[in-house]
Formats: sequence, C-alpha cells, structure tokens
Amino acid sequence: MSIGVVTQLGADGSAMRLFRDDVLCGLSAEVRMLPSKYLYDEEGSRLFERICKLPEYYPTRTELGILRNDAAEMAEMLGSECLLIEYGSGSTCKTRLLLDQLPDLAGYVPVDIAREQLEESSAALEREYPQLRISPLCSDFTGDLQVPRDAVGKRRVVYFPGSTIGNLTPGEAVGLLRRTSRLCGPHGGLLLGVDQKKEPAVLTQAYNDDAGVTAAFNANILRRINRELNADFRVDQFWHHAFYNPNESRIEMHLVSRQDQWAAVAGHSFFFAEGETLRTEYSYKYSERGLQGLAMAAGFNVERIWTDPRNYFCVEYWTVGTSD
Repeated sequence: MSIGVVTQLGADGSAMRLFRDDVLCGLSAEVRMLPSKYLYDEEGSRLFERICKLPEYYPTRTELGILRNDAAEMAEMLGSECLLIEYGSGSTCKTRLLLDQLPDLAGYVPVDIAREQLEESSAALEREYPQLRISPLCSDFTGDLQVPRDAVGKRRVVYFPGSTIGNLTPGEAVGLLRRTSRLCGPHGGLLLGVDQKKEPAVLTQAYNDDAGVTAAFNANILRRINRELNADFRVDQFWHHAFYNPNESRIEMHLVSRQDQWAAVAGHSFFFAEGETLRTEYSYKYSERGLQGLAMAAGFNVERIWTDPRNYFCVEYWTVGTSD
C-alpha cells in the first residue's frame, strides 16, 4: 500500500509567490536576511542529514543518546493510543526510537516541507511498522496546521526534535508554541528537543565543520534562489560565516560578499558591498530558566526533563495548561 501525502503548502504558484515575496522582502531589509526554512529544499535537506553525522556537530548524536536511554520513559508519559505529530520529520531516525516504545500508538503524522524526503521516509516507516497508521503532511509547520482527517487518537502529542525551536526568535517561538498548544488541545502534550547554553568554542565549531558541509548547506539557498527565481547570484563570491553572539545567546549563520557585486532576483537588482552579510539562520541556545519562560508564555506546563551527562542538550515533555 502506498502512502498518500497530504499537501498544505498551497498550489505551486502560491508557494512560489510566497518564496519570491519572502526573498525580496529579506533582501530589501536594512539588515539583509533570508528565512531559514528555505534552506531545506531537497538538496538542503540532504546536506543537513550529512551535517547531523559530522564529528563537530554534537546536537544530533547527543539527542540520540538521550532517546536511547530514556525513550521508554518518554513513551510512558505520552501514553497509549495517542496521535504523534512530528514537526520537521526529516529522515525520522530519532522517531524510530520512540516508535519502538509505542506499540499502541494510534497514528503518526510526519510534517515536513521537503516532499521528496517526506515520501521516502514515510514509505520506509510503512515497511518497518506495517501496523502503524502513517498520515504524512507536506506543510510548513510554522503556520497553522490542519491534521489529516484520518489521523485520530485519544490525545495529540507533538514531537519537535533537533532543537529547531532555536531557529526562531524567542517571540516567534512563543507564537509557534501557542499554535502548538491549540493544535494539541486539552490533555495534549509536546516532546521538545532543545540545545542548551554551553562554551562558545563548542558551539562555533559545530557550525564550522572542517569538511565544509555546513558551508555548502548555507550556500545552497543561493543556488535555490538562482534556480527557482531566475536569479544570478555568483555563489562562489559569498563565503560562509557562522559565529556565536553572546548578547543574544545564539549562533548566527551568514553569507558574506567577497567583493562589490550585483545580483538580480525576480526582476529586481540588489547591490552587495564587499564584506556585506546576508543572514540565513539563527540558532538560539537556551537555559532551563529560559525554557520555563517559553513554556509559561505559550500555555504549557513543564512535566519532565531528560538531559545528557554534560548538559549539552535536553528533551522536555510539556503538557497543555488549563485556561484561566
């Protein structure tokens, strides 16, 4: 049986218009930027999977270690016959550790913006878990989601691994978490992976790997713009720059112009001076106090925290709070 992917990205034309408008808006801003979600086209998703396996990139293997140690307890807190909804499901390598502990899961809804990878990973899961109802959803999880009609359970739990919450500003994160609270509804929950504050040298190295995979991942957004928006960025004339901003507790990822140059995008021209930067991603790092503040602001209660021996990463289970 093949799995039907439900798409909520809109028709190709509307999705392309949104991409164009977001890019033009970001390039026209006083501090130029591109939304980080556009890093994850098919090639970007493949490059990110490679990043997750790099020796410098500790988050993935640390989170996997926490799951291997504590997935059984996490599953116990999620409860039987729940509907598991995963934001940014990717290759689902972490998800399998949860699924192995949830034999009575009512259903699984992987949500991802990269349709090809979503189809491939869902088909693989169908083969490995033939009794599991899988309802893949191709959508941008930062917007309002509509769960497929065939996806039901006693309660909803959103799984949001990988510290992707850090790619949003704290204000944006609260907005997404509030929408998540409404999506989960009464008695619902959120299983959240978060990268914690640590030595800046460890953070900086994680985003500047010796093999240059992160640099290729960063530059790929310009290649995507060239391909999809009839642009003419000279990709080799921008270099990857990632650094830790201690005042904001975040990694910043930029593309820096090597020289004075022009780029045409969708009929508009943009000048980049030598040394001018184009921000492509934030990655905020949180303390436990900061996470508690996020949970409270979004209407969640923190129920349980799992971490690694070095406190590099944590997985937290939150439940939807009661209304005032």
